[in-house]
Amino acid sequence: MTTRVVGILMYDGVEVLDFAGPYEVFTTATRMMARRDAAAPAPFDVRTVARLGGSVRARAGLAVQVDHGFADAPDLDLLLVPGGVVDAALACAATRAWIAKAAPRCDIVASICTGAFLLAAAGVTGDAPLTTHWEDLSDLRAGWPTLRVVDGVRWVEHGRIVSSAGIAAGMDMSLHLVERLAGRALAERTARQMDVRWIDSP
Repeated sequence: MTTRVVGILMYDGVEVLDFAGPYEVFTTATRMMARRDAAAPAPFDVRTVARLGGSVRARAGLAVQVDHGFADAPDLDLLLVPGGVVDAALACAATRAWIAKAAPRCDIVASICTGAFLLAAAGVTGDAPLTTHWEDLSDLRAGWPTLRVVDGVRWVEHGRIVSSAGIAAGMDMSLHLVERLAGRALAERTARQMDVRWIDSP
C-alpha cells in the first residue's frame, strides 16, 4: 500500500462537518492502520488547502488554520471539495482555476453537498452524474443544465468522480473511499472507532 495524499479544499463559508467529517475519517483510518501494523505505510496523508493559505472562517464563524495555499499545495491523489456557502468561492477565478488544474492529476475527485457546484464550475466532471444536498438539487440543475443530477442517493460514483449529499452522507462516502482505496476491513474498523453507523451503500 502506498500513502495517498488527500487534499481538502477550504474557503470562507465552508460547512464545518463537510470538511471535518472526512478529515476525521481519513485520519482515523490512518491511525487504525498504524495500530494494526506500525511498520505499514500510512494509507492517507491529509492536507487542507485554501487560496492564500493561512486561515479561513468556516460557516457559523469557526476559524480554521489550513496547511497550504494554492501556490504551495502538494500533488494530490484525492481531491475532496466540501460544501457550505459557496457563492464567494464560485465567483473566485483562482479557486475555479486551481480545481481545474489539480483535478486531472488526481485518482479521485470527490465533493460533498454544494461542493458539487465548485466541481461543475471548474469543468472537471465530464459526463459523470453528480448529486448534492436535497435543498440544492434544483439549483445545480438550473446552473448546469447539461449535467446529470441525481437525487435520492447518499452518493453517486462514476469512475474517478464521486459526489455526495449533505454532511452525514459525506462521511459515508468518505468511508466508502477508504474501502475503495485501502480495503473493507480498514473502513469497518474506522467506522467502529468513530462510533459511526456506516450506511455503506448509496
